[in-house]
Amino acid sequence: MSHSIQYIPKSDVRRLAKRSDLWAIWLSFHVWAVIALAVAAYIIFPNPWVFAASFLIIGSRQHAMSVLVHDCAHGVFFKSKALNEFVGQHLLGAPYGGDMVSYRHYHLKHHRYAQRENDPDLSLSAKFPTTKASLKRKFLRDIAGLTFLRIRIAAWKMRKQDAVLPGAEAFQKTSSIPYYVANIFLFGIFVLIGHPWLYLTLWLLPLWTWFFAVIRLRNIAEHGMTTNDDNPLTHARTTHANVIERILFAPYWVNYHIEHHAYMFVPCYRLKALHKAMMDAGHAPEMDIKNDYGAVLKLASA
Repeated sequence: MSHSIQYIPKSDVRRLAKRSDLWAIWLSFHVWAVIALAVAAYIIFPNPWVFAASFLIIGSRQHAMSVLVHDCAHGVFFKSKALNEFVGQHLLGAPYGGDMVSYRHYHLKHHRYAQRENDPDLSLSAKFPTTKASLKRKFLRDIAGLTFLRIRIAAWKMRKQDAVLPGAEAFQKTSSIPYYVANIFLFGIFVLIGHPWLYLTLWLLPLWTWFFAVIRLRNIAEHGMTTNDDNPLTHARTTHANVIERILFAPYWVNYHIEHHAYMFVPCYRLKALHKAMMDAGHAPEMDIKNDYGAVLKLASA
């Protein structure tokens, strides 16, 4: 929590902060099962429409992995610290190129200084609002893979020159070995099922393109055009999401971002209940809440 204010009774906080291994196991299984089903759907029905749907769903689930890694980094996904570390680093983070250990240092600094001068994410949210043309160009760069290339080049320069590019720190690694091990394993699976080329088209390409578009939208929604102060009710934003938005942009209750900044030790699978508790406590008028992601994009391109 950014300060000592209590928005809901302590008894509710204790209840909502309880970790559940069953929830964590289910969500870890769910994210991989959806990816497997998306691949299977295209193999069974190999047509452009199914490919497009599988492509978007897999890119969105790669983003969903980062959401679960985020909870592991906070140590709130599993009850066990060892499980949080192992699952977050190797089973969820490494496949898409995330490094939970490096990310944790970066992300906790974001919580400590959210939307203020020392926030490592400030350079990302400070760009908004912008023009509609500029916003369109940003998303086109993401979808074209140019953002991925920029991040990779920046990461290489940071290693060689000990330089820091704002926004690229979240993609630093303590070691590249887990990434290579995980992806060799994934490629082996695609080979075993007789479709090795799908590793490129339905794993790497979504990761290099759609993944970054979703990350950008999420960053805009969470902190773009919010206040630059120590108030989590206004320096973060909660965005309501319909079924399609939850599938594509807001998996695993990540859209409840005010609630996360107010109580960062509450696991993602209890954020919706936390949101209700804060609503019941009468905080709605004080909170920056948008009805959908379309409203966020409209605000961002004002």
